[in-house]
Amino acid sequence: MMTKIFIVEDHFAQAHSLKLILQKAGYEVCGIEASMDAALEGIMKEKPQLVLLDIFLKGNGTGIDLAGKIKERGIAFVYISANFDSEILAAAKETQPYGFLIKPFRDKDVLVTIEIALFRHQYSLESNYHKIELIHSQLEDAHLADNKEGDLFLRFGRILQPHIPFDFMTISTATPDTDFIIIDSYRRVAFNEYQRIGLQEWLTITGLKQSAFVALQKTLSIPAEPGYFNGESFEQEMASSKMIKTIERCFDVNSLFRIPVFSHVDLPVQVNLFNRRPDVYNKGHLDMIGFLRNALQNFFKKSITSTVGAVANPSTTKINAPSARRNTGSVFPGIIGMSHGLLTVFDNITQVAPFDTSVLILGESGTGKERVAECIQHLSARKGKAFVKVNCAALPPSLVESELFGHEKGAFTGAAEAHIGHFEQAANGTIFLDEIGELPLDVQVKLLRVLQEKEIRRVGGKSTIKVNVRVIAATNRNLEELVTQGSFRLDLYYRLNVFPIQLPPLRERREDIPLLANYFIKKYAEMTGKKIEGLSENALQELMEYNWPGNIRELENLMERCVLRSSGSSITEVNLAVNTLNVKDAVNVAESFFKTIEENEREYILSILKKCNGRVWGKNGAAALLKMPPTTLNSKIKKLGIKREFIG
Repeated sequence: MMTKIFIVEDHFAQAHSLKLILQKAGYEVCGIEASMDAALEGIMKEKPQLVLLDIFLKGNGTGIDLAGKIKERGIAFVYISANFDSEILAAAKETQPYGFLIKPFRDKDVLVTIEIALFRHQYSLESNYHKIELIHSQLEDAHLADNKEGDLFLRFGRILQPHIPFDFMTISTATPDTDFIIIDSYRRVAFNEYQRIGLQEWLTITGLKQSAFVALQKTLSIPAEPGYFNGESFEQEMASSKMIKTIERCFDVNSLFRIPVFSHVDLPVQVNLFNRRPDVYNKGHLDMIGFLRNALQNFFKKSITSTVGAVANPSTTKINAPSARRNTGSVFPGIIGMSHGLLTVFDNITQVAPFDTSVLILGESGTGKERVAECIQHLSARKGKAFVKVNCAALPPSLVESELFGHEKGAFTGAAEAHIGHFEQAANGTIFLDEIGELPLDVQVKLLRVLQEKEIRRVGGKSTIKVNVRVIAATNRNLEELVTQGSFRLDLYYRLNVFPIQLPPLRERREDIPLLANYFIKKYAEMTGKKIEGLSENALQELMEYNWPGNIRELENLMERCVLRSSGSSITEVNLAVNTLNVKDAVNVAESFFKTIEENEREYILSILKKCNGRVWGKNGAAALLKMPPTTLNSKIKKLGIKREFIG
């Protein structure tokens, strides 16, 4: 059966040209339309596997408007346009397309882009299928082990966490004999570590008396269908429920995913998952819960019955159940920390590690990209197999192809014998391509072919060699900017970007600085034979106030110097002023001379946020004043390191 493709293009000649290219390659073009409304009608009727979508269309609505409606129907789409300036690209990216085609394009560009888009879409479908299958089996197995009171709900949360991430979870129910009540709740404090919030904890955290807390829970309700609430919709939920408002205030959450489960006619259950990020939940999570409806009903039918007696008398509900602790160091060797940003990275690693898909690790220099790649290998089926690290920036331009793919004897002057390249060395294992943005364009073309065909050709070779290698790439550069500049291929970017992992800079995970500093102090104290217990309070304060442009690598180097210079049992001086400017001095210097565009943008956005009392969404929110989508503003807030406590 041929793959069906629908074309949405307002230029007849361009649409006809695309149709010929696709038909010649064996695709079925099931429709061509020039306006949003007509295209949507045709897409709903034909149900294509892929839509080629122009940005600017006839009539009302753009391709970006149509993309949202296509996405809701689970159809892959690729943008085609002659104009991809930064503003349009930002708006288009918000819809999460499967690729871009820039006019004019060659026949080969079209076919490669479509192949990559279909591959990414298929991977997404297969990944979701495997996730659902895994969750089904885990929910069934949850009741087989011996469980103490409350442990089942904790286990339930751990099962969902990698797929529907949360920082706080409540499980509620209501019966004809009792009011609506929360029967269990957990706050995530580290990877796979949770604090149970019992009645006494609730009263302490909220500052309420028990009668007031019980009354507060009555503002919750159990809807008929699951739903998610980000940004403005989350604010609306807070306005309608004082309980949700209280949870937002006490646990610093910004989004909600609601799962009603009707396991008994008279005993409905509701799971509320809250996340600190304002844009984490989406329709994909909703679809997943739809497939899990029966499994969830069976799980709670077995586990909720023993809780009914406790629900009838909430004052006797067991509290202070100890949270199970796991050693994250053994799961993620070499990665230290428990910050929210790092927990998100851990979640991403556990999701992608079991599969052979390509991974793109993004982050500033010194944030630990190589460590993340090692953890992916450690948790994958390729553990124990070859793990080949390649710094693309360090490869001599004239020898890049030979180093990666090898060469035959006599392939060029000086090739006295055959050479096995890094891809062959990584056979059946993983290759880590660090600084992927530094690869020359001609080598990028060959790398794309390797990713597609799973085969290489040595320099000077006459035949291809099949290679079974997983590719993990990393960069500290903005690949999208490199694409717009013409120095990085768009098709390669989308092939690598199947599963991106964004590493937070150290300045966005300051709560991890004490852990990291003490880890490095212990490491270098043991190496030098010194007995150093840690940092003084003043020294630690200096570290916490510094902005860390060199990230973890800079912190490690500083701690090594401090250990070497230390003569006491603790480090009392870190000499940041000698190495570089501290935060306050840096600000003063910047104000005395000049500020970067990023600094000016940060200050301007911060001033607008303060004016709006920190509100991003809604009619009077910062996004409306700045005339940009709220999701774009949230991305900028995160990128610029603006924290809630800085808003005022």
